[in-house]
Amino acid sequence: MTETSALIAPEPQTDIHLVIISGMSGSGKSIALHALEDAGFYCVDNLPPELLLPFIEVEKTKDGNKIAIAMDARSATSLPLIPVQINALRHSGIHVTPLFLDASDETLVRRFSETRRKHPLTKVSTHDQVHDLRDAIAQERLLLAAYREQAEVIDTTMTRASQLRSQIKSLLAVQHSQLTLVFESFAFKRGVPTDADYVFDVRMLPNPHYEPGMRDLTGRDAPVIDFLQQQPAVTLMRQHIREFLQHWLPELSNDHRSYVTVAVGCTGGQHRSVYLVEQLYNDFKDEWVCIKRHREMEAV
Repeated sequence: MTETSALIAPEPQTDIHLVIISGMSGSGKSIALHALEDAGFYCVDNLPPELLLPFIEVEKTKDGNKIAIAMDARSATSLPLIPVQINALRHSGIHVTPLFLDASDETLVRRFSETRRKHPLTKVSTHDQVHDLRDAIAQERLLLAAYREQAEVIDTTMTRASQLRSQIKSLLAVQHSQLTLVFESFAFKRGVPTDADYVFDVRMLPNPHYEPGMRDLTGRDAPVIDFLQQQPAVTLMRQHIREFLQHWLPELSNDHRSYVTVAVGCTGGQHRSVYLVEQLYNDFKDEWVCIKRHREMEAV
């Protein structure tokens, strides 16, 4: 047992739900915190990690049981404490949901350039601001790597503020004690989601885009569903993905994983990937807590 984890002795399960938000600067942590505040959480921004355990001890004496805390690169030197403290809090009976907001480096650079904000890890003065910003982003990724490994990752590269708020609320609506399975469709032409644990490429399957009258439809429309259900390759792909997940999900759950994100991608993210996400969601929803997302459709 580490010195940090020894600060909290084992206790009976509490009714406190603690959400810890961290991630890359510029990835939308403020939006996520505001969404949690709207959902009734008592929110604290930029709490130094050294104060997390004492703060929760104080909150245990109060009536509130929904707490959200944001911690980021402004507390750079103490960020490595967070994973150890999460284990200590869980050992004390507190339900902890760690969230990690991420985005591509190019997106983060663009957002900082557009807002003219300064990254918390950039140097005081520099001759090459873009190079310095990329160095700061790389350093931040290293500092947060251990936390990211145990958190639910949300990729905001192509996510609007309203979409992010919806994703936060959907994650909090599921049962806390079970592994949550997130199915997400996407278009390869717009990039692979960085929050995906598993990525399945279905671009080799027959494409309804080239069938008469189906170009403007989606994988949730009856003509597209009927067409894809008649394709043996599509049925086989669904079966292979289902069998893979059925085999490994119990192992992931036994390893105390809270979330597993399965991304299914096709060329445009409109037909094949949407259809398969809908079908896989139906395959697993009675056995696991499931969420489905359609990245390109939600971005319209």
